[in-house]
Amino acid sequence: MTPESVNANLGLWAETAGGVAILINLSENHTFRIDMPDGERFILRVHRPGYQSAASIESELEWLAFLRAETTLPVPVTLPGRDGRLVQSLKNAGEASRYAVLFAHEPGSEPHPADDLGDLFATLGRFAAIAHNHATAFKPSAGFTRQVWTAESVLDSGGLWGDWRKAPHVFGRVAETLVTLDHRLRLDLAAYGRNTVNFGLIHADMRLANLLVEGEHVTLIDFDDCGFCWFMYDFAAAISFFEDSPQIPALRMRWLEAYTRIRALSPADLAIIDTMILLRRMALLAWIASHHETELAKAHAGNFARVTAQLAVPYLTRR
Repeated sequence: MTPESVNANLGLWAETAGGVAILINLSENHTFRIDMPDGERFILRVHRPGYQSAASIESELEWLAFLRAETTLPVPVTLPGRDGRLVQSLKNAGEASRYAVLFAHEPGSEPHPADDLGDLFATLGRFAAIAHNHATAFKPSAGFTRQVWTAESVLDSGGLWGDWRKAPHVFGRVAETLVTLDHRLRLDLAAYGRNTVNFGLIHADMRLANLLVEGEHVTLIDFDDCGFCWFMYDFAAAISFFEDSPQIPALRMRWLEAYTRIRALSPADLAIIDTMILLRRMALLAWIASHHETELAKAHAGNFARVTAQLAVPYLTRR
């Protein structure tokens, strides 16, 4: 959706009427910054068609509101349209309408994998534990609906993010290794199982791109992928796209130290983290295949399959 098309719809919200839309990110969705004549700013998320329904977006925003009201998590503020609804429908000439949500602008910038991330990962571990504790007690409304991240919904050819087998450079020995990994992940996750202690509602995309850092303040944004999954998947998501970095063991330790001060983990929970990291890699591989037109997918398409296979070798060897 173009900025011009967005501009034509900004009257849906009283706050943004007369504003100017500037595209700041294209990943799963289009994210626009709305600049107002008086200098105020807002963030508008325009949803990719076919991924989330209006009911699932409303459910995301329901949990977000409860997290903001009942925990100390710094999360975005959603702003309703003139009709009182949080989820609006943007009209676009010649195309189907698109769902959109307006957020208050939050200060800060995205951290980088090359930064010193130790303190940030301690913060992320604390954030995850707070969110997971809240999820275990959360009583959603009757119509609450979010996707479920399982081995099948990630690894099957009709997975939520597509088919990892169609990603660039999945052939030869790389493909053989990934097929073996696919089988092993299914077995290990089945053995780990799902229960109310290890599986529930999570952010599911708590990666660097979804953090805004300003000094010591960190805001957790973009709950668009939140759904039901194993709790330890949130650590795997936190290291997305730099899982092979030499600093990962230290970051993992900082995350776990902070997490376990708030929420206890069993030996099985700790042992499953490597499985979660590789499950996440396979999910991202499928995402790259189905979102090949985005700059993020293009940036990682060249070696993501090969590095995933390399990371899988010691995992498979240990088993």
